[in-house]
Amino acid sequence: MVIEPRRKWICVEWHGMWQYRDLLLLLVHRDFVSKYKQTILGSAWFVIQPLLMTATFAVIFGKVAGIPTEGAPPILFYLCGLLGWSYFAQNFQSTSTTLISNAALFGKVYFPRLIVPIASVISNLLALGIQFLTFLVFFMFFKFMDTTGCEFGMRWQVVLLPLLVLQIALFSLGVGLWFSALTAKYRDFQHLSTFLIQIWMYITPVIYPLSKIPESWRWLAIANPMAMPIEFMKYSLLGTGSSNLGYLAVSVVGTLVTLVSGLLVFQNIERTFVDTV
Repeated sequence: MVIEPRRKWICVEWHGMWQYRDLLLLLVHRDFVSKYKQTILGSAWFVIQPLLMTATFAVIFGKVAGIPTEGAPPILFYLCGLLGWSYFAQNFQSTSTTLISNAALFGKVYFPRLIVPIASVISNLLALGIQFLTFLVFFMFFKFMDTTGCEFGMRWQVVLLPLLVLQIALFSLGVGLWFSALTAKYRDFQHLSTFLIQIWMYITPVIYPLSKIPESWRWLAIANPMAMPIEFMKYSLLGTGSSNLGYLAVSVVGTLVTLVSGLLVFQNIERTFVDTV
């Protein structure tokens, strides 16, 4: 193995990651299987969790608070919002502790450290696929068997759904790399991350439409890179919400800035963190 000095600000070891692709697949399998290992229901929790959250939102925010869902059935509205958000939250929680959780492994053998957070992002993509199938089941029921008269439906923008998922994956990876690096130096961020993800959900239009935010405060929502991917998902899958491409472009720029800066911070910390962790 030839060890060379880095000559660039960002040095992603693509060749090394390809060499260790077997390890990547192994970690993807490990993350997916171990999440609900030794549980009675097993992988069924990938379906049960969003359904329980959806039922809670439907009662508290739909019935009690009376927050509108712009003509879509509340169950579908909340399920659709949780698709993107659950994927982001799972990525954030699994990647934000990458360095300290795998310190023993990193201290024994060398491989590109980015493999571990990327494996988590790919593993959570499998859970997203299961939740999306659950959404489609409810979508078909409300579309062809429900008699409430709700007007909703998919739009042609649904073909852009893989790009929205890719944006969420890149943004969550960037945020996770930031917190992973910060947590390696300051363990306070390990406790802060749990609190942050809870607050973040309420400032993101997951359980309410973007149109309910006052015009004078909407710029704050647009500055949140997670707002427009979720809002655009609702628009493409249910026909509700906003499809403003300008807002989405701002979100993409925020995603790229977060990802690049996260890579810089992560690479700066991962070189020496084993000596101090």
